[in-house]
Amino acid sequence: MALRTIFFSFLFLALYTVQAQDLKVMSYNIKFDNVNDTVNNWNDRKTDMVKLLKHYAPEFIGMQEVLYRQLTYLDGALEDYNSIGVGRDDGKKKGEFSPILYNSKKFKLIRSNTFWLSPTPDKISVGWDAAMERICTYGLFENKANKQRFWVFNTHFDHIGTEARERSAALIVKKIKEINTDKIPVVLTGDFNLEPDTKPIQFLKKEMTDGQEASLQPLYGPTGTFSGFDHKRILDRRIDYIFIEGLTVLSYIHIDDRMENNKHISDHLPILATLKK
Repeated sequence: MALRTIFFSFLFLALYTVQAQDLKVMSYNIKFDNVNDTVNNWNDRKTDMVKLLKHYAPEFIGMQEVLYRQLTYLDGALEDYNSIGVGRDDGKKKGEFSPILYNSKKFKLIRSNTFWLSPTPDKISVGWDAAMERICTYGLFENKANKQRFWVFNTHFDHIGTEARERSAALIVKKIKEINTDKIPVVLTGDFNLEPDTKPIQFLKKEMTDGQEASLQPLYGPTGTFSGFDHKRILDRRIDYIFIEGLTVLSYIHIDDRMENNKHISDHLPILATLKK
């Protein structure tokens, strides 16, 4: 009888563990590989970035400012991950990607796509008053252990166009509603180039949930996410976010890990949210 009780207790615990797996999602603007950078060159930062990513081991990483050569390096260095996304300039390899890296050992990609933040989202285009092409990449993923599915969207808003940022927020919400017909959980990561009190961020907070505000634990780390590579700067400018639908946020971290010389690994801090359905 005792052995039977132990067996069923173990079975229940195993099933509960499969059903209740935490989901770690990161948003990270890695700063594009500018060959003219002499001080904060990509080649001086990339090894530490891989160490950081392997240490925190998120299931999903929404990245911004990623050139094809950077994505190729990361794909090779992060053995457990695959990636989705296209270059914004030609829909292939040219220009910056807003890729989603995912742990392919744990998750299966069901489908993916990219749209442009413009009035013609299915065409390579510059939207409204934006300075350049901007995109949103998304994918539907299935947990191999428990078959739960999640949508992950990742974007990078324009740094110049006021109208473009407002309309980009509305477009992404519209797209999520059109695509997510089954009402399954959604995560939206990105560098929005906007602080929390701005109109587009307030709109996104009404339509979705700000992961930081919903976290069961207080924010860990600096208030802001933009460093500009200034290691002496007070980090109080928050422009990177993780929004969610249909998920509980267990913790939310602005990661201020640095290289041995105290320099930042990128000009943005990575954000890490631990989620549960």
